[in-house]
Amino acid sequence: MSRRIAIVEDEPAIRANYADALGKQGYEVATYASRGDALAALRTRLPDLALIDIGLGDEIDGGFALVRELRSLSESLPIIFLSARDSDFDVVAGLRLGADDYLTKDVSLPHLSARIAALFRRSDLLAAPHAVEEVIERGPLKLDLKRLTAYWGGRRVDLTLTEFWMVHTLAKHPGHVKDRDSLMRDASIVVDDSTITSHVKRIRRKFAALDPAFDCIATVYGMGYRWSATES
Repeated sequence: MSRRIAIVEDEPAIRANYADALGKQGYEVATYASRGDALAALRTRLPDLALIDIGLGDEIDGGFALVRELRSLSESLPIIFLSARDSDFDVVAGLRLGADDYLTKDVSLPHLSARIAALFRRSDLLAAPHAVEEVIERGPLKLDLKRLTAYWGGRRVDLTLTEFWMVHTLAKHPGHVKDRDSLMRDASIVVDDSTITSHVKRIRRKFAALDPAFDCIATVYGMGYRWSATES
């Protein structure tokens, strides 16, 4: 069964171009020109991945609003922002809302395809036989790879797909420093340094919301990050 990608883009030519390119790669593609149209359809059937512009018609931040609404429906749906806006503010805002990736519209189609494939590869890991029953526990942390869920002290931590695999990569070997390259490789993502930093900050905030004393993700300046074991 082919995977279904939802494209939310208000410019007809751009929307058709992406739909045609992804359709030729074997994806089933559904396109929407507005936040309202997309939300009405996606509430009925979520896609396997969503590709979303920020400015949608008269809504200059319509894509941001749509991602908030989609995240309320699914924490694990892979979401990529694809926008002409390239300011640090927009990139960070998009990632804070829960997007897995943020690309600008000057990205080449092969690069876009690679980023989409990377997100799908991580989804596929859940079906791998060795991962079906795997549970990782590190002090208060519990990661269930079968259900793609994380818990801290018995309380659910709502992580996106990208965030889950980043925590898994760090917690699998406590005390080991993961530089950004190895973090991207092990978590099957291809992003720049600032994007990794934004993801880490967002992960920390989610854990800190449950435990203000949370400090298990340490920054090793000039090297990367490591999971610091805790017994509390």
